[in-house]
Amino acid sequence: MLHYSIFLGLATAISTGSSLPVRAQLPTVEEAESFPISNPQFNADPADLSDTPYRLGGGDRIRIDIFDLPELSAEYQIPIDGRISLPLIGTLSIQGMTLDEADRTLESAYARVLKRPLVTLILLSPRPLTVRVAGEVNRPGSYTMPLTGGVGNQPGVQYPNILQAIDMAEGITLAADIRQVQLRRLQGSGQEQTISLDLWKMLQTGEAPADLTLRDGDIIFIPTAETVRREELRQLASAGFAPEANKPRAVTVIGEVKRPGSYIVIGGNTTNAQRTEGLPTVTRAIQLAGGITPDADLRRIQLRRTTKIGARQVLNIDLWELLQAGDIHQDTIVQDGDTIVIPTATEINPAEASDLAAANFAPEAIQVTVVGEVSNPGGLTLPGDTPMNQAILAAGGFNKNRAKTDTVGLIRFNPDGTVSRREVQVDFTQSINGETNPLLRENDIILVGRSGQAKFSDTVGLTVGPAGMFRGIAITILDTIQLLDVLGIINR
Repeated sequence: MLHYSIFLGLATAISTGSSLPVRAQLPTVEEAESFPISNPQFNADPADLSDTPYRLGGGDRIRIDIFDLPELSAEYQIPIDGRISLPLIGTLSIQGMTLDEADRTLESAYARVLKRPLVTLILLSPRPLTVRVAGEVNRPGSYTMPLTGGVGNQPGVQYPNILQAIDMAEGITLAADIRQVQLRRLQGSGQEQTISLDLWKMLQTGEAPADLTLRDGDIIFIPTAETVRREELRQLASAGFAPEANKPRAVTVIGEVKRPGSYIVIGGNTTNAQRTEGLPTVTRAIQLAGGITPDADLRRIQLRRTTKIGARQVLNIDLWELLQAGDIHQDTIVQDGDTIVIPTATEINPAEASDLAAANFAPEAIQVTVVGEVSNPGGLTLPGDTPMNQAILAAGGFNKNRAKTDTVGLIRFNPDGTVSRREVQVDFTQSINGETNPLLRENDIILVGRSGQAKFSDTVGLTVGPAGMFRGIAITILDTIQLLDVLGIINR
């Protein structure tokens, strides 16, 4: 009875190596859409795929030993078509065969020319694996993943795993459904097996699925989530198979912000040098856009996201809940291509205005102008939560004997291009409120008028010369009487 020894040192443990695979070509849009979410030929248990034997293919390096016939023994690298040329028997195809199948094929071929051949087939160096990653990853495509050598004194190789393949595709998007990740593998019969892997469970429990190791030709598909769970996005974004937090991402911010437009958002506080701490969130994008305007409706912010299949996900965000209740899930993570829409409030609550102005996503500073009867009239750069009274004091306060101190004018440039003016009662004892001490906005103008006495003096333009002669202009009879009364010449 023939005896054959097949030496195979294949390790199916998940590789933890840090070798960098080589990226191959990316698919076209048509290729990306060729991976349907459902309808595989049949589903398999993960344990079935973990026992999938290695199949030979172009690039494998093997050795064939024929006992007691060293001249027929040699090493071979299987060509791309899987056909090798052997002494005595000629060309033989072993493409797609398992090692057992290839061994039986060699036995049968050599039995025609040799008596009781003893053949040993050894896999010396497996070829790099080519896998395809599709769906909700940042760079779907086809990737070549090298195998690494065994650890310590352990022979064989370590196979790459699903997480490494996802990482090479630059991680999942935040629209991914990681509860239903699919691994598809073509069997020798030509039938495709598909298993579903729950990577969210792995994040929660640390328990890895039965088999994450890959084989040549595997397809990994990550579907789009049907429902966005805001409370899970931060954990999803911090997973090892998500993009790094400091990876730049282009985000558009429109609506009630100081400078609407597109911005590059990364992790960390966007207003200082430490820009790689924390996560790239909605409020960081708003900071880059100069902060919210006083007319922003924080309760109805929308984050619009386009998925890999072209659909749009809309996530409703309430940053007022973040300010009042500390709900950090409202400050969700952004990704490349997101659009943040901040609508205009239909009604402004003065009691909330100071809280909004003090938020870290409100403008840090505003430009206002104080003119008229103050000590230092002109433009001022003030904190974003500055009320009217504080601006007057910052301009040196009222000009004694000339300022009208009971009311001032507040001129405001509205977003629709109109200009409004109103008279505000001055009361320095009041805290921030909409009636007597309103919060200021960008480009507001405070007009401090003249007192009645100052107006009269400016109109008369009166000076008294050494000879006691009066000179004046535009003096009415009433003005003259008032002037004489002031000088004590007459007693009214």
